[in-house]
Amino acid sequence: MRKLDIAVLTIILLFVVQFIYVSTFTDAEYSGSDGQGSDMIAEITGGEYEPWATPVWEPPSGEIESLLFALQASVGAIIIGYFIGYYKGKEKGRMESQNQ
Repeated sequence: MRKLDIAVLTIILLFVVQFIYVSTFTDAEYSGSDGQGSDMIAEITGGEYEPWATPVWEPPSGEIESLLFALQASVGAIIIGYFIGYYKGKEKGRMESQNQ
């Protein structure tokens, strides 16, 4: 096995062990950061806080909001993948030209 394979398997194993531990031995609840932030602000201000900005546009439903979030994530992944592939190809081309 290559070192990279061992490293990847080790990282996956660590995530699996952590997931099993957290889901089995703790009473942790998964919640979004927006909800946690709102709860903390309400706790600090005593519930008197009113947001100073409003959204320019709100999606008509939660499904559309999820769709837009997924599209944003996929576009970001495509851009990151493009640049990683570009620089890897550039490096590979440079190595091949040095070998000739």
